[in-house]
Amino acid sequence: MRPALWKVVSHLVTRTITTMDRAQSTPARGYPARQDRLPIDLAAVDTGWLQGVLRNRYPGITITAMEVVEIIQGHTTKVRVALSSPDPVMLPRNLCLKSNWSGSPLSGEANVNEARFYKDLCEGLQLPAPHCFYADWDDDEGGKQGLLVLEDMELWDGRFGTSAEPISIEQAMRGVAALATLHASTWADPRLDAAGWLRRAMDPDHAGDDYWAMMADHYDRVNQLPERVAMFPSWYAAKPQKLREAWLQLCAHDLADTSPLCLVHGDAHLGNSFGLTDGGRLFLDWQIVRKGHPWRDYSYFAVGSITIADRRTAERDLLRHYLSVLASHGIMIDFDPAWTEYRRWIVWGLVAWQSNINPKEATMPSLERFCAAAKDLQIDELYDL
Repeated sequence: MRPALWKVVSHLVTRTITTMDRAQSTPARGYPARQDRLPIDLAAVDTGWLQGVLRNRYPGITITAMEVVEIIQGHTTKVRVALSSPDPVMLPRNLCLKSNWSGSPLSGEANVNEARFYKDLCEGLQLPAPHCFYADWDDDEGGKQGLLVLEDMELWDGRFGTSAEPISIEQAMRGVAALATLHASTWADPRLDAAGWLRRAMDPDHAGDDYWAMMADHYDRVNQLPERVAMFPSWYAAKPQKLREAWLQLCAHDLADTSPLCLVHGDAHLGNSFGLTDGGRLFLDWQIVRKGHPWRDYSYFAVGSITIADRRTAERDLLRHYLSVLASHGIMIDFDPAWTEYRRWIVWGLVAWQSNINPKEATMPSLERFCAAAKDLQIDELYDL
């Protein structure tokens, strides 16, 4: 998740749950029998603690030593570890622990959300996500903290994506196929409504989905940067507030759409993905996972992952391939309405990349791709601007 999105999500710390139904359907702990709270200080993460917490899922497991291989700091902390004497049937030797050990409570909500995703929705589904061996959380008046124990992908032969380095058309085909598998496997799934913690995408009443409102000063500044204005579609350059208007219209359109919902990653850009050596693609950082319509993921990935020239050449074939994978799962969507939604959702990419403040994910290459697509596909025709 980009820090811009973390900044938005941080506002949720001060918000209260708005319905009793949501509160009643979201357990305060991933493993209610766990006695101690999850640590918020990295100094508490040692061999004894890890063995104790893992026994909530793997009773009797013994870990004799834990070597810290690398600590990767950010709005969340990733700790790569090597274990001695784990049961190889239960756990591999090399793992990645992910939690909010930053010293700030502001990303706690996002960590809880991702932990709930892995525990409540990943098990039993074939989703394009890393394997999670343990997911847990605290979510109560005492605070919010999430914990993941994931496979260590740094040891894999594949490659972590970055939005500054577009992928090939063939690789993009595999990427949209992975998204189609995600969407199809959760299409109209009753588990989405049963998961009371899982929010509806594009809900303007939820701070985590209204970046413009939460980052108004940031948008005021970047909307005036000459190097960006030069790329903007003419309607946006002339009056930047029109992008805000388009965003709100997109939210209203999506919420009024009564077609089936599915699970959406919510932030499916290249930097949140991992390219496998066989050409497949996994998606990482499920911190703003939502239930919604698939176009949020599809348009964002398809436009943002390949060069402008490749997108102009292959975007129709890319969409047909995505639809064919959906069809292989029994979900039939005609090309023409899908094409319209693909165009419409380019607004999401414009809003998202204008919000980016992450130095590890260069803004300009992705923003340029979305600005070019907005002009090529005349997306203003789909909005009352």
